Amino acid sequence: MKVILLENVRKVGSIGEIIEVKRGYARNFLIAKKKALFASKENIKEVEKIKNELSKKDQDKKNSAKDIDDKLKNKEYTIKKLCTENRELYGSVKPTEISKILKEIENVEINPSLIQPAKEIKSLGKFDVILNLHSEVQSRIKIEVVTQEEIQ
Repeated sequence: MKVILLENVRKVGSIGEIIEVKRGYARNFLIAKKKALFASKENIKEVEKIKNELSKKDQDKKNSAKDIDDKLKNKEYTIKKLCTENRELYGSVKPTEISKILKEIENVEINPSLIQPAKEIKSLGKFDVILNLHSEVQSRIKIEVVTQEEIQ
């Protein structure tokens, strides 16, 4: 299925590009999240008219992502969790939890879907977390998981 991209999408293409993708990916992700339109003649003409505007919006998003990256880059955050005697957590640390901590401490809102732990956080220790802030901007932070008893 041919679609026209309305945003830069990592590993897919850039604004205004007409690309061929699988039907399910186009319908369920690109079009549903308003990242693309069906490649009809009318839509192609429409996108050509608003291409500069879309590029400016994308540049603004990129700049705000860079600001967030500068604010968070290589910082470390601590999460208190209950754990067993063999230092394993009851449950795991989810991206929503990481998002809440960033909102509380840094006053930065990041959608949990943009947060990628390098590996699942199921035990105590330090873990790398990648933040996909923009298709061209990635940031790294560290999450340290400690027991609730150690901090009190």
